[in-house]
Amino acid sequence: MSAVFQPQAPGRVDTALRDAMHRKRKIINNIALTLSLSAMAFGLVWLVWILFTTLQLGISGLSVSLFTESTPAPNADVGGLANAIVGSAIMVLAATFVGTPIGVLAGVYLAEYGQHTLLGRATRFINDILLSAPSIVIGLFVYAVVVARSGHYSGLAGVLALALIVIPVVIRTTENMLLLVPNALREASFALGMPKWRVIYSITLKASSAGIVTGVLLAVARISGETAPLLFTALSNQFFSLDMSQPMANLPVTIFKFAMSPFENWQALAWAGVFLITVSVLCINVLARTLFGKKEF
Repeated sequence: MSAVFQPQAPGRVDTALRDAMHRKRKIINNIALTLSLSAMAFGLVWLVWILFTTLQLGISGLSVSLFTESTPAPNADVGGLANAIVGSAIMVLAATFVGTPIGVLAGVYLAEYGQHTLLGRATRFINDILLSAPSIVIGLFVYAVVVARSGHYSGLAGVLALALIVIPVVIRTTENMLLLVPNALREASFALGMPKWRVIYSITLKASSAGIVTGVLLAVARISGETAPLLFTALSNQFFSLDMSQPMANLPVTIFKFAMSPFENWQALAWAGVFLITVSVLCINVLARTLFGKKEF
């Protein structure tokens, strides 16, 4: 007698199918997690290696003369980076002072007035291009527009190049922070009879001030180590100078020049300069995320 075919119950089929799909998803998840952890470990290895080398070689070059003496001659016994440190501080602060108001005002326009206008879309598109443009392109642009026409390098040209890097970062941060402010705050202010400029100044900007300041600090951290724009604009100066119309010493270019040299004292100063920039950028990033990271919508 032939066996009678007995179909499986629908519940059993669904359970088997769910188990098979669950096993498949678990395998895919494990593969993706393994690849992600491997990529993270690969990046961390290089990061730790770079930081360890910077600390190992940079700390050994720290001394009092590093902050009190100007850059020395090759194989000189005494010398430091005082002129480069002061020059970098002046240019970074000046570029931040120039770029921040422009970036904030442009960000306010994009968020409050130009969301659906042709000018707003064009400005946003150009800003995205500037954000992704290599810094050396900005340096070449300033070189062609300012340095080549004036006939000499200058700290002012370096400030202009760094400001062009600050502006798109501040624009993007300001726009994003203002868009995070709930529209209910604006509508309530309008209902009380406040004009739009007053709403922007008293409500939206104050509500998003923490995020905007964070963006400014991150822009400062970015331009602190930029070398390519300064090679074509401010160049460098072996002596201490506060004249912005002349070539001005700065840490990134000094590090580049000293690191490529065969002289041991210059190489030691280069690693000390790398350590100073690394610590400065790290402190700015930690400050931005610690003080303002929890004050967002």
